[in-house]
Amino acid sequence: MKPGSYEDQRTPRQPRRPWVVGVSGASGTPYAAAVLRGLLDAGESVDLVVSRASRLTLLDETGIAFRDARWRDDLRTWLARGADGKPDTFDVKLSRDADADDVRHWPAGDLAAGPSSGSYPVKGMMIVPASTASVAGVALGLSKDLLQRAASVTLKERRTLVVAVRETPLNGQTLKHLVTLDEAGAVVLPASPAFYAGATHIQDLVDFVAGRVLDAAGVPHRLYRRWEGKLGGSRGDGA
Repeated sequence: MKPGSYEDQRTPRQPRRPWVVGVSGASGTPYAAAVLRGLLDAGESVDLVVSRASRLTLLDETGIAFRDARWRDDLRTWLARGADGKPDTFDVKLSRDADADDVRHWPAGDLAAGPSSGSYPVKGMMIVPASTASVAGVALGLSKDLLQRAASVTLKERRTLVVAVRETPLNGQTLKHLVTLDEAGAVVLPASPAFYAGATHIQDLVDFVAGRVLDAAGVPHRLYRRWEGKLGGSRGDGA
């Protein structure tokens, strides 16, 4: 080994290994916010990819404009917002340091970004919400933007890919695409909330779906009440 070689310059410091979170243009930006909060609460780092279409959806659903130049401030405002639209509902664990590594934002058009390569160390990826367009793009391997490319890389590297599809009804072509993703190793997770957890607020329904996304990725959380084999447990009467 020659002095100055790559091997000689390596350090024992553990490399950052984030979860990539892709937000597509489907309705359901509160699902994405809940997943992001859950990851940060669990001490996980995040690489965030917000598609061009999702910026329009975010603006429509929340009134928040996600701007590249102010993305950290806009992200904090978004994550603090409750699913019912109330601002400052959550205390967000997001650093105010522009150079912090808790969240990195990659523009959707940057196909040279870190997550575009299999050698870039990540734990896996979550697409939440996943539009039928993004499902088709990943299933067909189009890689037309960073979200699709990062998902294709996740599959080829045999890492965890969770696809939280948010559309209804589903046509036959989309169902075929979802089967293709399942066969490729992805977890297809429809954004379908359950009611046994005792939901009393819209946030409870959103958190259930977000919690199932985190479950599929193996990330610990306390977003919803788990089934314990007791009928009526959500009502507290055991009936």
